[in-house]
Amino acid sequence: MSAPPTVLRAPHRFGWPKRVFSQVLLMQLAIITGVTVLVTGLFLAPLSAQLDDQAMRRALAIAQSTAAQQQIAVSLLTTEPAPGGPVQAAAERIRRSTGAEYVVIMDKRGVRWSHTDADRIGEVVSTDPSTALAGRAVMEIDNGTLGRSARGKVPLRDDSDRIVGAVSVGIAYDSVRARLLAAIPGLLAYAGGALAVGALAAYLISRRLQRQTHDLAFSDISALLTEREAMLHSIREGVVALDRTGRIRLLNDEAQRLLGLGPDAAGRPLDEALGAGRTAEVLAGRVVGDDLVAVSGNRVLLVNRMPTDDGGAVATLRDRTELEYLGRELDSTRGLIDALRAQDHEHANRLHTLLGLLELEMHEDAMEFVTEVVGVHRATAEQVTEKVHDPLLAALLVGKATVAAERGVSLRVAPGTLLPDRLVDPRGLVTVVGNLVDNALDAAAGSVDARIEVGLRAEGRTVVLRVHDSGPGVPSGSRESIFMEGWSTKDLPAHGKRGLGLPLVRRLAERQGGSASVSDSPDGGAVFTVVLPEALGEPDPGGDPSARVRPAKTGDAP
Repeated sequence: MSAPPTVLRAPHRFGWPKRVFSQVLLMQLAIITGVTVLVTGLFLAPLSAQLDDQAMRRALAIAQSTAAQQQIAVSLLTTEPAPGGPVQAAAERIRRSTGAEYVVIMDKRGVRWSHTDADRIGEVVSTDPSTALAGRAVMEIDNGTLGRSARGKVPLRDDSDRIVGAVSVGIAYDSVRARLLAAIPGLLAYAGGALAVGALAAYLISRRLQRQTHDLAFSDISALLTEREAMLHSIREGVVALDRTGRIRLLNDEAQRLLGLGPDAAGRPLDEALGAGRTAEVLAGRVVGDDLVAVSGNRVLLVNRMPTDDGGAVATLRDRTELEYLGRELDSTRGLIDALRAQDHEHANRLHTLLGLLELEMHEDAMEFVTEVVGVHRATAEQVTEKVHDPLLAALLVGKATVAAERGVSLRVAPGTLLPDRLVDPRGLVTVVGNLVDNALDAAAGSVDARIEVGLRAEGRTVVLRVHDSGPGVPSGSRESIFMEGWSTKDLPAHGKRGLGLPLVRRLAERQGGSASVSDSPDGGAVFTVVLPEALGEPDPGGDPSARVRPAKTGDAP
C-alpha cells in the first residue's frame, strides 16, 4: 500500500497589512522611529566633537598655565633631567592637581625633563615638538606613548622671552568617551519619551482615520473612487454634492448639462454659480420637500436633496421637460376634445335648425342662418391672419379663440396688433403666447363679460406681447411669486404639478434678454407684458417688410 502523497505548504509570510489603520500606524511608527534615530545621531555627532574640543582646550589651558611658571624655565636651564629633579616634581604636582593624564616638559632638543614614567625622563619625545618649539600653540587628538589623548602644546619661555623648551599636556581620550557615554542614557531617555508620545499620537490619528475610512484598505478606497467617478458620469440623472458651507463639491456631466454649468463650477458657492432663484434655493435646502420642481433655462427639473453626515448634501436632478410638455399637450388636447364635443352638439343643433327651416320651406331664412354661422368663424380667422402673419402663431390664436368661445370667453386681437412673419424662434413665442392665453382663460372664465385681449406688435426687431384678461387680477404682493416654480391658485391636475407656465414664460423671455411682468388693468383684470428683444429677423430687402408670407384667408380658394 503506497504512502499518501506529502503536501508541501509554503511557509507563512508576514505581508504588508491591508487595513488602512494598520498601514498608517506602521508607517507613522516607522517615520517616528527613523526621525528619532536621526535626531539622536545628529545630536551625538556634534556632542562628541564638542567634548573633544573642550578636552583639547582644557589641555591647552593647563599647558599655558604650566609654561607661565618661570621657576620651571629656570630649573630647565640650571639642572639636569632626573626623576627627582625640580622640573619633574613641578610637572607631577600640576598633573595631580589638574587630573591630566600627563604633563611633559622638554627642552629645545625634545628631551623629556618630566614624564609620568620616570624611566622615560631624558629620552626624546615620541611626537614632533617642532611646532611648539617654533612658538605656536598646538591642540590635537593624537596617539603617544600613553595612548590616544587630547593634547595641548605651548612653548616654554624664560625671563627674556626666549624659547627654552615646550610643555605638552594630555588628557586621556577615555575620559572624553566616558563623558559621552554618560550623556547617552539621558539622551536615549528623552528620545524614548518622544518616541512614546509620537507612537501614541500615531495611534490616535490612525484610529480617527479608521473611523473616517470605515476600516477600508487603500486599494478598496482607490477602487471605490474609480467606480464612483465612472458611475457619476454615466448615470442619466444629475448629481450635485455640496459641502457644509454651500460650495459645490462635485457635479457630474448630466448636472452640468441640466444646470448649464461648466466643470469649473466645482469649488464655487452655489448662489454664485447658479445665481438667485428657486433652483439655488432648492439645492441649498432653503426650500424643503420631495420632488421639488425647479426651472433651469428652458428645462423643468425635479430635485431631491439628501443631507450628509458632514453637514453637506447630495442633490439629484431629473429632467422633466419632455414629460411636462407632454402633460401640457394632454391638457390642451383634453381642452380641444371638450371644445370639439361642445361644437359637435352645437353643430347638431344648427343642423336640426337648418333641417327645420328647409322642411318649412323657409329657404331664405335658411340661407341667412348658414351665412351668419359661417361668417362668425370666417371673421375671427380673418381678423387674426390679417394682423398676425406667422402661420404657427395665427393658428394658435384661432384655435384658442374657438376653445375660449366654448368656455364662454371672448378672445380678440387688440387694435394696433401687427406682427410680421420674421420670427427668429416661432416655437418659443408660441409657448409664451399659449401659456399666457391658457392662464388668462382660467382667470377670465366665469367672470362677468369674460374676455381676453391679445396684443402683438413689433418695435424694430423687438416683439412686445400683452395679454389682458377680465379676471380678478393679481394682488400686488404676489406679482413676483406667480413667476416662481410651484406657485399656483389652481387645483393640481391629474398628470402632475402646476405652477410652471408663468416661470417658463419668464425664463424664455430672460433667455432672449427680455422680461415678463404683470400689472393691473384700469378696467379690471390683469395685464401680462412680455418683451422679447431681437425676436425678429432682418426684413427681406426685396419684399414687403411687414410680411414674407400671408396665409390664405378662411374660405378662400386654394
